[in-house]
Amino acid sequence: MTDGRLRVLILGGYGTFGGRLARLLAGEPRLTLLIAGRSQAKAEAFCRALGGTAETVPLAVDRDGDMAQIATAADIVVDATGPFQAYGDAPYRVVEACIAAGADYLDLADGADFVAGIGRFDDAAKARGVAVLSGVSSFPVLTAAVVRHLARGLVRVESIEGGIAPSPYAGVGLNVIRAIASYAGQEVRLTRDGAAATGRALVETRRWTIAPPGRLPLRSTRFSLVDVPDLRLLPALWPGLREIWIGAGPVPAVLHRGLNALARLVRIGLIPSLRPLAPLFHAAINRLRWGEHRGGMIVIVRGRDAADQAVERSWHMLAEGDDGPLIPSMAAAAVILRRLQGLRPAPGAQAATKALELADYQPLFAGRAIVSGCREVTAATARQPLYRRMLGEAWAELPEPVRAMHDLSGDRRVAGRAEVERGTGWMARLAAAVIGFPVARRDVPVEVTFRVRDGVETWRRRFAGRAFSSTQQAGRDRSEGLLEERFGPVRVGLALVLDGDRLRLVVRRWSLLGLSMPLALAPGGEAWESAAEGRFRFHVEIRHPWTGLIVRYRGWLAPED
Repeated sequence: MTDGRLRVLILGGYGTFGGRLARLLAGEPRLTLLIAGRSQAKAEAFCRALGGTAETVPLAVDRDGDMAQIATAADIVVDATGPFQAYGDAPYRVVEACIAAGADYLDLADGADFVAGIGRFDDAAKARGVAVLSGVSSFPVLTAAVVRHLARGLVRVESIEGGIAPSPYAGVGLNVIRAIASYAGQEVRLTRDGAAATGRALVETRRWTIAPPGRLPLRSTRFSLVDVPDLRLLPALWPGLREIWIGAGPVPAVLHRGLNALARLVRIGLIPSLRPLAPLFHAAINRLRWGEHRGGMIVIVRGRDAADQAVERSWHMLAEGDDGPLIPSMAAAAVILRRLQGLRPAPGAQAATKALELADYQPLFAGRAIVSGCREVTAATARQPLYRRMLGEAWAELPEPVRAMHDLSGDRRVAGRAEVERGTGWMARLAAAVIGFPVARRDVPVEVTFRVRDGVETWRRRFAGRAFSSTQQAGRDRSEGLLEERFGPVRVGLALVLDGDRLRLVVRRWSLLGLSMPLALAPGGEAWESAAEGRFRFHVEIRHPWTGLIVRYRGWLAPED
């Protein structure tokens, strides 16, 4: 830092993850970013387009060349190249060069063997006063930070599960695909039933819904087991751990299932490896894109509290648009930004599982379309009213009249006034008649009777003497995280979304006569609850692409004395 700037050399600096790291750091004037890659022209073009207040220097660097000489130009060297699973006979040559040059070293390695082996350089790094951190990415740094956050107050952590679900538009580098293809169908070391065991990468699958409380969740996602450092490193941090499982949920689903099928062929020996197919996978996943431009991550911890009661806690993160792909590079950015604050990692070589806490990510999340939240399942929360249980920590943000309306522990009746509109087309009239929706009236008395049985709420609505009913309950399986409401033969999965002082109900799934139907053909319309003048207010609109408006009713309700 002879010129007052911290000099950061990013190997693969114009590549997928290195480029995103550079973008995260570009606004810091105390940094000089040495953007290194094999092409001087590409490095120069990247620096010209980067912008920001950090100084940028393009460099043509071959990581197989004289890295010791190159490392002397930097205070920190970040290896963002890969695939780390295929670094050949001298996988740690950059680490050795950094120790010799006296430069701190970070990498974004996702290879379990590579990260686990970094400890062999601990003595040499300490003797030279150099910090060497491996695996400085979402896996395992963010995972470990989240588990520490979720494990507060638990006397024992028994299982850790998690996964990352990238947006289909995220853009995946060829080296990432090569890494995944290299271990697809192969044995993966993990922990099961409290003992060392093996699984099969991209063969084993699990399904979760990433659903931060009060936010529009991702759709139910299928995750496949991946070989990441977490599987070996986290059991050492929580010695009582009985199970750990980490997966990835790439989309579109058809490509994911195709990869699963090929991984099974590797497992039974019909194909030796999928690595030769990596360029084909890379082309397919970066061209065949559809669906929402959203991604996320989930971590689930199960354990025991001080009263020896079972506790399940989960952390859910959603990232919209182009902000999601930045997250794997945020751990390295956070370590570098902490260095600017005088918080340099201690000398030595180790996996980066203890390098950051969840709070260290918040400055990088701030100002971006990234939200997160936690959920908890205990014997006590399982007895909570339906809406309170589903909204979790977002429940407290609801207006008090809305909370009071849904704080149901038994039967209740409320009453008020409403306005009803009906669609005029014959299909709309037929649909309204089948379900029993009220007729159009300007100002009608309305009563709602709530009945609660075994976690299922029955809502019986009566408009000027004309009644119709629906049932509501927490969704399961592919409707996990959604409120399921049933009107006759129609079942709708609704997301409970906080929007300012409104609670919006957004259709995310639906079925007719038990058959899952395309979301594009789902009944929709604006539906929300709010408060005004101390009263609970409702607005419900139901329409369909084929019928137009079916019914719209809005008004207020208050408990009967």
